[in-house]
Amino acid sequence: MAMSVDEFLAPPLLVRTGQPLRVALYARLAEGIRTGVFPLGSMLPRETELGVAVGASRTVVREALMLLEEDGLVITRRGVGRFVADRLPETGLEELRPLEEVLATKRTTVTVRVGELVLQAATPYTAGHLAIDEAANTWFCESVVESDGRPVAIVQEHLPAGRYLSDASRLVASNLEQAHADPGTILAALIARCGPIFSSGVCEVTANVVGASRGKLLGLGATAPVLILTQTVLVGAHPAYLAKCIVSAEVGRLKIFQSGSPA
Repeated sequence: MAMSVDEFLAPPLLVRTGQPLRVALYARLAEGIRTGVFPLGSMLPRETELGVAVGASRTVVREALMLLEEDGLVITRRGVGRFVADRLPETGLEELRPLEEVLATKRTTVTVRVGELVLQAATPYTAGHLAIDEAANTWFCESVVESDGRPVAIVQEHLPAGRYLSDASRLVASNLEQAHADPGTILAALIARCGPIFSSGVCEVTANVVGASRGKLLGLGATAPVLILTQTVLVGAHPAYLAKCIVSAEVGRLKIFQSGSPA
């Protein structure tokens, strides 16, 4: 017999050490979407209803739903409510470049305030993109990109840990800690240290609001618009790197270079 929504939401949220409550709720709802508890195209319970069901504040619920929308699992129909997407998101190929290179121009100086490199438990988001078990660990680093001294983007970088990373690339595994000590994002440092080892990249682009927690890092109000760039990078056939880039509207235009079809 299929589990009802109330039965699915009833157990207490499993919050791992150092994990924000919004991420735990995101993981619960994402599991419900992927397992069919919330069918594709169906309307989700309202924020207040979800909050009561899981014992979380409306702010936590709103930020978890925002993460689901960024990842293409949920869509908002203004004046109606939030719905599960009609189909789970698919990705396409995109040219790979570190974010600081994308933002750099002749008229601006782009720098990166690199955060701490920490080991944390995988989430459904990281496990799915990196093709690892949800019981595995990942390396995580959150950095702030500044343009002429103003924060304009957040880069949240994830890499598999342990054998998952060494199986994907021993070269990346052996250079990771040194790359973190270099200026710039980990992706830029790995490319500089290891050369052209990455075989391909995937980039998903969505629009959303920044939210309260990330807005503080960028000096923005919680409802300020941002672009979300999600990069997944392969070494050979193995996913070895994942980043979510939250880009402020203050950046202005982002260029995507296109080439014509071969004759």
